[in-house]
Amino acid sequence: MTEQQEASEDAVMTRIGQAAILLHAGDREEARNRLGEIWSEIAAEGDSLHRCTLAHYLADAQDDPAEELAWDLRALAAAHCDADGPGTPSAVRVFYPSLHLSLAADYVKLRRPEAARIHLARARAATGVLADDGYGNGVRAAIARLEHRLATEPGEGPRPFPEQNQ
Repeated sequence: MTEQQEASEDAVMTRIGQAAILLHAGDREEARNRLGEIWSEIAAEGDSLHRCTLAHYLADAQDDPAEELAWDLRALAAAHCDADGPGTPSAVRVFYPSLHLSLAADYVKLRRPEAARIHLARARAATGVLADDGYGNGVRAAIARLEHRLATEPGEGPRPFPEQNQ
């Protein structure tokens, strides 16, 4: 990769990070606008890690739960672009628990507990890649909270993802 390409990719992540700061500071509309601009620029041929990160933040910036779900599904699809086996970059693998957790939360908001349970089981199954640090512990704690919440919902409890039984 050339220095110019690396600088360009760093600039995209910097812009995504700046918009994420706005989002976390409560300026959802401006964050959504900036993230949307970046998406328009890179969506078709952008780096899958950029698209995954961008769609993940765009989901968080949505007011409508159905739109949030649509963006979280785009984030997962972008992550799958790099997920073709054991060589999957760790930067993408570490996203899977959070991506599935977000999808589970989306389905809870949309009153679809069975779909939520499926993604929650997938989130739990993917936690092996998480480090024992603030991020990893936070994702595991969020999974546990949502598992507890879904345990009080009607329907079956969380069940293992099929790959866990192999």
